[in-house]
Amino acid sequence: MLENTELLRFTTAGSVDDGKSTLIGRLLYDSKSIFQDQYDQIKDATERRGEEGVNLALLTDGLKSEREQGITIDVAYRYFSTPKRKFIIADTPGHIQYTRNMVTGASTANVALILIDARHGVVEQTKRHAIIASLLQIPHLVVCINKMDLVDYKEKVYDEIQESFESFAAKLDINDVHFIPISALLGDNVVARSEKTKWYEGPTLMYYLENVHIASDHNFIDTRYPVQYVVRPNTDEFHDYRGYAGRIAGGVMKKGDKVTLLPSGFSTKIATIVGPSGEQEEAFPPQSVTILLEDDMDLSRGDMIVRENNQPNIVQDIEVMMCWFDSSRPLQLRGKYTIKHTTQTARCIIKEVRYKLDINSLHRDEDNKNINMNDIARVVLRTTKPLFVDSYRKNRITGSIILIDEASNNTVAAGMII
Repeated sequence: MLENTELLRFTTAGSVDDGKSTLIGRLLYDSKSIFQDQYDQIKDATERRGEEGVNLALLTDGLKSEREQGITIDVAYRYFSTPKRKFIIADTPGHIQYTRNMVTGASTANVALILIDARHGVVEQTKRHAIIASLLQIPHLVVCINKMDLVDYKEKVYDEIQESFESFAAKLDINDVHFIPISALLGDNVVARSEKTKWYEGPTLMYYLENVHIASDHNFIDTRYPVQYVVRPNTDEFHDYRGYAGRIAGGVMKKGDKVTLLPSGFSTKIATIVGPSGEQEEAFPPQSVTILLEDDMDLSRGDMIVRENNQPNIVQDIEVMMCWFDSSRPLQLRGKYTIKHTTQTARCIIKEVRYKLDINSLHRDEDNKNINMNDIARVVLRTTKPLFVDSYRKNRITGSIILIDEASNNTVAAGMII
């Protein structure tokens, strides 16, 4: 049954102590996605800490230092499923010094949950998380107004927070925003509807996550197929077999379609599409398939199959919005780095820093160009060979890059192509 269920990835964000980990613990517990021994373990841990009840936040805080401080430090991934969907949760930290962790967790998400403490309303952290969600073009945003039990489930408090968030979000590039009043601690409106918020007529969080429409979050218009691997079995049975394996990044590909190969620019037709369960007539994102072409062409890892009259930009100068990850060294102007884009690897230099973005006010600082860990900046890169790119807004796969330090092999930045 789960073979064909959709996978929804969502990320949580919020200020410290807004209850992100508790909410995820509550989702897992109420949807019966944890085992009895896990439950007993966190029950014992809660008692040892001298707390009452069962602290569900301990389910996601896996690092020892997280449990000791009662905060989330690294991105914690949790998997669970219901009869309707499979879910991957990225629980990301709230502290300002972990912006890079939020960028990592949110880059592939369909939905971002932003938690707001009902007692404090929209704080600076909330705005920062909303800005990052809009930068990363996360298609759906759910604002969970948490700890409603501490404000007596008052509708007025909920309405004020909703208004305040909406007036701020109007400045951002966010299309789909939803508000839900919850208590993660007590489970109000998380999986089951709450009797205490009769004034709220919308769905519970679980119902929203199971039913939000994510099928059209992918780009089905612009065909993009980065080649990951050339399949040559070299056996007598498959003597002349030459397949190109990869994951479809955009568009719909059908048998018999005329396609163009980049960088050569030659055209041919798709002969066969092979998926996990054999031949198929068509393929679309995010499927992984092997494609066989009618003509023998020179095509290798990093090349791309596209449509004749719908091609990506073939460029060596790339402008990106970049989040700097490296704690040991700031960004070096004219510094050389390895760049990875889809299945392509090249080298690049940082040609220019246009401005540093103040993540709290959206102010563009053109004077201070020192880019340290967690800073977000607009940067121009020059690559050693042409890359086949789209803007991140058009396609999140062909529009994103990472930079790697050649000496340490660490990933030092992630960027969204403008």
